[in-house]
Amino acid sequence: MGATSSPRATGVRQFLDLEQQRDWIAGKIDLLDASDRLESLQQRFKYVARFEKLLSRPQAGEVLEILGLYGPNCIPMLRKTERYYWSVSCLPATSDKPLVRVNASWMELFTLYAQGDDIRARFIVHLSDFTTDRSATPSRVDEPFLEQSVAMPEDVSYFFPRGADIFGINVRGSISIRKFLPAAAW
Repeated sequence: MGATSSPRATGVRQFLDLEQQRDWIAGKIDLLDASDRLESLQQRFKYVARFEKLLSRPQAGEVLEILGLYGPNCIPMLRKTERYYWSVSCLPATSDKPLVRVNASWMELFTLYAQGDDIRARFIVHLSDFTTDRSATPSRVDEPFLEQSVAMPEDVSYFFPRGADIFGINVRGSISIRKFLPAAAW
């Protein structure tokens, strides 16, 4: 008989078990992050030109401030998991022309776009976190909650990407994005 191997943990489970994830989401525990991490200067220098190009955009300050809020509030163990789980792409070469995109493994979580001199955002979240009964039922979206989570109700819209329990939220304007970030924290 051959030995069976246990399935390898993927995603955030590589770093946190489900109980730790729930406790972090509920604010019951603080997670120890890496005090340092291996730096790959070669990797970092590869993207310097794109970062400098972003810095020349009128939205650069807002983008960097919002990323500074998004990271610690929406990604557990920010430094420890960066190399293996999540990434930020600066001016990725995709048809929708984002300024930055945050991915977990291959899946988009958060994207910022230029909108005139301001910005707009797209969040990909769990539908069940935004329904009135915590189900993954599209007709149960908590619209009053969404509207209260932004500066002005017309700053938020939503869509349903393919997949169970996946929900897309568009937020217009840096003021509304900042106000919405606590709702997007998983």
